[in-house]
Amino acid sequence: MADDQHGRTPPPAHRAHPRAPRRTPSGTEPATARSDLRLRLILSALFLPLFTAATVGFALWSAHQGPGDSPGSGPLTVLAVVCGVLALAAALDLVRVTARRRREADPTDDAIG
Repeated sequence: MADDQHGRTPPPAHRAHPRAPRRTPSGTEPATARSDLRLRLILSALFLPLFTAATVGFALWSAHQGPGDSPGSGPLTVLAVVCGVLALAAALDLVRVTARRRREADPTDDAIG
């Protein structure tokens, strides 16, 4: 390849298709590895109420803190937000896993016609 005026080699031309080719597995994992849906369902169902209760608990504790109390309302609010985000992630995973299990259980639900 020809170098530019600064002696650098130009970058390779971009591919016509923007999507990169699929990587082949490099280890011993199967080509179609999938997560354990039952375990994800159990963990999501377990942690959703736990993180929801922690969110409510930290929010109430933060609301009742006075100006000189320790811990302050700032760290408690941060904990409430973190627990709320984790509860949301658990709820979304619960919905995804449930839908995927339902779709895999009913093979006639594919595009018909």
